[in-house]
Amino acid sequence: MPEAGAMTESPHGSDGPGGGATSFGVERDPARVVAFSDGVIAIAITLLVLEIRPPHDTSDLLHGLAALWPSYLAYVLAFLLIGQVWANHHLMFDHIRSADRVVLFLNTVLLMDVAFLPFAASVLAETFRDGHGQRTAVVLFGAAFELLAILFNVIWGYVRRDRRLLTATIDSAGVEAIKRRFRLALVWLAIGTLLGALLPVLGLAVIAAFILYYWLPIAGEIAVPKRRRHPGHPK
Repeated sequence: MPEAGAMTESPHGSDGPGGGATSFGVERDPARVVAFSDGVIAIAITLLVLEIRPPHDTSDLLHGLAALWPSYLAYVLAFLLIGQVWANHHLMFDHIRSADRVVLFLNTVLLMDVAFLPFAASVLAETFRDGHGQRTAVVLFGAAFELLAILFNVIWGYVRRDRRLLTATIDSAGVEAIKRRFRLALVWLAIGTLLGALLPVLGLAVIAAFILYYWLPIAGEIAVPKRRRHPGHPK
C-alpha cells in the first residue's frame, strides 16, 4: 500500500486525460465538458421556436402567419448559426485531450453567450416586425456571435500554446488550419455587424453568407498519411 499522502499515478498515465496538471489546475477529461455544452446548446436552439408566437387574430390566419416572416427569418438564421457553434465546438474538442480550469472557465463564458442567443434573435424579429430599431437589433445579434468567435479563438489559442492539452491526432498544419478558420470568423462577423449598423439588411446578408461558407470542411485539419512506396514501383 502507498504511504499516506503519497500521490498515485493516474490510471490513464501521463499521456491520458487527467494524467497531468498545468499552472491552472488538474487536467480533466473533456468528455463532461462536451456533454454539458451539448445540453446548453440543445436548450438554446430549442428555445428559438418558442419565440414564434401564433397570430392572435385567426379570422385571416394565412395573412397572420405570413406577417410572422421576421420571426421565421430570425429563427432560421439563429438556428443555423447555433448549429455551426455546435459543429465547431465538437471540431475543437475532438482535438482537445484534456481541459484545465482556464478551458473550463472560457467554455462556461462561451455557453453563457449561447444561452443569450434566443433573446438576441427575438429582439431581431421584433424590430423587423415593428419597423423600428433594426440597426441596433442587427448589431446586438451580430455582436453576440462575434463574441462567440472571439471565445473560440481564445480557447484554441490557449490550447495550441500548450500542446499537452491537444491530442496526438492533429499535427501543426491541422492546428494552423483551424486557427485560420476561427480567425476568419472574427473578421467576417465583425464586417456583418458593422454593416448592420449602417444597412441592417446588408449586415444580415453578410452574416447569412457566413453560414454557407462555414459548413465547408476545414482543409488540412486532418493530416493525410503518406503512402509507402514499394520497391520497384515508379515514383
